[in-house]
Amino acid sequence: MKSGIRALLLKKRNSIKLTEKKLKENAIRKRLFSLHDIKKAKNILFYVSFQSEVDTIHCIQRTFKLKKHVVLPLVESKKRELRLYEIKNLSDLRPGYMGIQEPLVKKSREKFLNDIELVIIPGAGFDMEGNRLGYGFGYYDKLLSKSQGHITTIALAFEEQVVPNLPKESHDVQIDKIITEKRVINCTKGKRVHVQGVRSTL
Repeated sequence: MKSGIRALLLKKRNSIKLTEKKLKENAIRKRLFSLHDIKKAKNILFYVSFQSEVDTIHCIQRTFKLKKHVVLPLVESKKRELRLYEIKNLSDLRPGYMGIQEPLVKKSREKFLNDIELVIIPGAGFDMEGNRLGYGFGYYDKLLSKSQGHITTIALAFEEQVVPNLPKESHDVQIDKIITEKRVINCTKGKRVHVQGVRSTL
């Protein structure tokens, strides 16, 4: 069931025209950097966008300008887990897992989840309760399950990726907020959902 929904949502995301995508991404960035969550965070875990994902390179560059610490994941496919490293600039990136840009491995820059105040998380789809449909490997669910306390998680997504409900399993980690080009969705994990911005019909 998840694979079918994932394929449909990825098809929708892939179909967004480039000119429209850039306009949507500009709106998403404005909403992201207006949030108190990002203003107060000192250490932010980003991901480097891949294929049709919401572009994060501009977000990372802006975060550098704000004098914050940018941390990125590196995939250890054999262990099926993520390791985290801080980068100082974009030249610290190299092609890694599936051709995705990853941080250079430097022991002095290794970070751990509990060093992080804010996680910007990728995904194929999301629902109003904060359920996330990833890419089927479980890397982020495994990483976030190790948290010793609550760490704010925010997804960047196009409206095409937000649906009323997604199937969920016991190991799935729910996220706190979803930012699209139209709104900020504060997910309340099954309780009342408050939406800031333009409300659209799902």
